Amino acid sequence: MNTKSSIIKKVLYIIIPLTLVAVVVIKLKTNKGITESKVYQYDKQEAINVLALTIKTENINAEHSFSGSFEPFKETKVSAELQGKINTVMVDVGSVVKKGQTLIQLDNSLLKLQLQTIEVQIEGLEADVKRYTILANADAVQGVQLEKAELGLKAAKVQKVTLLEQINKSTIKSPFDGVVTAKLSEEGAFAAPGVPLLQITDISHLKFTINVSENEISKFKLHHNYNITLDAFSDLSFTGKLTMVGSKANMGSSFPIQFEVKNSADLKIKSGMFGKVQLSNQENEQGVLIPSSAIMGSESNPQVYLIKDNKATLHNITVSRKIKTKSVVTAGLKNGDVIVINGFINLFDGANVIVK
Repeated sequence: MNTKSSIIKKVLYIIIPLTLVAVVVIKLKTNKGITESKVYQYDKQEAINVLALTIKTENINAEHSFSGSFEPFKETKVSAELQGKINTVMVDVGSVVKKGQTLIQLDNSLLKLQLQTIEVQIEGLEADVKRYTILANADAVQGVQLEKAELGLKAAKVQKVTLLEQINKSTIKSPFDGVVTAKLSEEGAFAAPGVPLLQITDISHLKFTINVSENEISKFKLHHNYNITLDAFSDLSFTGKLTMVGSKANMGSSFPIQFEVKNSADLKIKSGMFGKVQLSNQENEQGVLIPSSAIMGSESNPQVYLIKDNKATLHNITVSRKIKTKSVVTAGLKNGDVIVINGFINLFDGANVIVK
């Protein structure tokens, strides 16, 4: 009896785990079937609904805009031509100054004392010259004494002119009309030649600079006028005269184009503002325009989906430029070609398509 009971137990130990494993396997298969029945299985042979565009050449007469920035027509850092203590700074940042206006006064008291001394010497030498002239005419003194007195008088007068020039340079004046945009020293400081004291900026005229590719340089003519708008004041426009076309490309392989712009009376344009130059295409240029949203791939390798025999295949194209929301295609498409412009979800190279 004990033997039979032992055998039954052993059998149960084997059967029960196997039964549990079988139940789990059946349950997993059932769950998999239910899940697969609920998940959408995409059929790659099924045709995809798309919107399409039939290619045809057309006139490209759109306006082009090139972004750039404004910078001062003239800007300089004012420094002293001789050393000395700063007695007075007569302007501050934001002050509007005129050419020749006094900006800074250096201490020139010692120079003025030296000037008084030399003036006294000149008076004495002039008296000596008169006296020696009379005596020389009467042969009372040698002519060499008169010559020495005359040379001494000339030297004293040169010293006087030098001192007057130094006194004049102790008054630092504005080199041109402008605005004080930086104050780099204060009263009591020591000025020395070459050390900047103030910065003066002229924004009555400004330079507006853009950068264009080598293919676009020919669109600009030297000394011609162009319409320029400000990003900050979209309702304002200014006339810019083209003054410089760069002859050397910069690091971005583009060329600088510079315009001279006259500011408004209230100096609306500030240095560092951004703007755009508008360029109208006056020629009846023919080309292929497609929506930029239809282009796949990268800027270096643009592609479109070309539809042929109800199949969409990726096709390489060449894009020269963008005009607002469209791109100009110069190679890869011809009249009559049909491309996909919408319906890219699930679309792939070689997919069957239905044009809506």
